[in-house]
Amino acid sequence: QVQLVESGGGLVQAGGSLRLTCASSGDIRTINTMGWYRHAPEKQRELVAHISTGNVTNYGDSVKGRFTISRDNAKNTVYLQMNSLKPEDTADYYCNAITWSMKNFWGQGTQVTVSS
Repeated sequence: QVQLVESGGGLVQAGGSLRLTCASSGDIRTINTMGWYRHAPEKQRELVAHISTGNVTNYGDSVKGRFTISRDNAKNTVYLQMNSLKPEDTADYYCNAITWSMKNFWGQGTQVTVSS
């Protein structure tokens, strides 16, 4: 089992920045890819970014050039630096981990609100 705990959400004005943190614990050696997804009201959940064990990254089109995902394997932590935030970035952000055996684990989520 893998446990994920997000932090760093909050309220920010448009154009501002936030950094989300996801700390993992448990059977962390089984983790391959980690990432962030978001879910806004009346919208489908969408990929924000993910990063592999080898630090290969992938971003959703709506955040490319503004968000950066990074991973500190020594601290079992993944970060999401969000810059130039827009009101449409408002959502609940969830940390995700996928193990080598393709099991998915999710955090409880952290809320991000961007005011115009």
